[in-house]
Amino acid sequence: MQTKDRVAALMPSLLESLERLVAIPSVAFPGYPAEPVELMGHQTLDLVRAAGFTNAELMPVPHGYPPIYAEVPGPPGSPVVMLYAHYDVQPAPPEQGWTSDPWTPTRKDDGRIYGRGAADDKGGLVAHLGTMKVFDGEPPCTVRLVVEGMEETESNLPEFVLAHPDLFACDVFIVCDMGNLRVGDPVLTTTLRGDVACVVTVSTLQHPLHSGVFGGPAPDAMMALARLLTTLHDADGNVAVAGVSRNPWHGGDLDEDEFRSSADLLDGVGLMGTGGLAKRLWAEPSINAIGIDMTSVAGSSNVLIPQARAKLSMRIVPGSSPEKELDALAAHLVAHAPWGAQVSVERTKTAPPFACRTDGPGYAAARLALEDAFGKPVEEAGNGASIPLLGTLHEVAPDAEFILWGPEDVARSRIHASDESVDPSEIEKLIVAQVGLIERLAGR
Repeated sequence: MQTKDRVAALMPSLLESLERLVAIPSVAFPGYPAEPVELMGHQTLDLVRAAGFTNAELMPVPHGYPPIYAEVPGPPGSPVVMLYAHYDVQPAPPEQGWTSDPWTPTRKDDGRIYGRGAADDKGGLVAHLGTMKVFDGEPPCTVRLVVEGMEETESNLPEFVLAHPDLFACDVFIVCDMGNLRVGDPVLTTTLRGDVACVVTVSTLQHPLHSGVFGGPAPDAMMALARLLTTLHDADGNVAVAGVSRNPWHGGDLDEDEFRSSADLLDGVGLMGTGGLAKRLWAEPSINAIGIDMTSVAGSSNVLIPQARAKLSMRIVPGSSPEKELDALAAHLVAHAPWGAQVSVERTKTAPPFACRTDGPGYAAARLALEDAFGKPVEEAGNGASIPLLGTLHEVAPDAEFILWGPEDVARSRIHASDESVDPSEIEKLIVAQVGLIERLAGR
């Protein structure tokens, strides 16, 4: 039986497994119940073992939820491939605006399966299960698997990798936590932006003051903070921080109408920045205020605010230094303090960007496998997100190649947002591609 036929025959049971996993609210964030995450870990372990990884185990870790690790040896001297996915998910609060229950997997008229984690990354996990099932648990090369339990929060996997580097020695990492730009059009992700963050505090007064008696001459901290934040972009919405890095982009571009639809922009809202969308998303920095601390609307009164804080997240381009980029952002914030306000910056995060090697045999094999699976030429794309783990894996396996793909089509999947969904055809074709890649690496 041809690979495509074998995968098609497996899909009903694989989608049943996916729906069972989506129904488990495996949110590993602090403050959420541990029982669903633990249940998810054990259910995933059962499925991994049933797929052919008979020696799979939940690995002991000093803190947090355990990763699953497994290995199926191939013929002596054969290449080693490591598969990666994660079993935890983002929260799905009602205020996100879900049109169906996020923990009830729902098949809608468009054929997609809706629910938190359907794409990110339980769909990727199911793709790995299907890949091993095609081989009946006997792949033509050594296959290792790690399924993380805390990817969406403060990950404990880098610490585990550094403590057990021998477990992660391989020729190729297959990271199934990405996706095509749109359904049916195959893409290999080659770059990821990094992520740095800080908390900026603006202080103008020793204590609150009556806004009628002092308002006007005396600056309140919230207005000073707002004015400071506006200096981070120019009039077109480009990042205006001196010293931050930018890259050229030579790959394909994105359709603006499709992007606007995917982002669900409100009527009349324009896009920020200039140049191609792909360049703005994958080769340019971006800065967002992702949190504000000050008096709430409900608790407000007629007083000037003495202090206000904002948490800023800046995505940085491949090849840049997280520390230097954050230094540039901090220097800008201090230098642009309005009205002599006191500005302090607390650095909270430095996650490096990542760029895949694209001149190796693994990458070449992946392109051919993906093209065969989808029946179309393969494009290269970047991704604006960050996966700090990749730098750690590269550290312990410096000669290994990285293949970044997955079932999370950018145009529709809405990962981390309301109505997350996956197209089953993306999982099916991805399994075909993974089988083809492993066979090519084994010389078949």
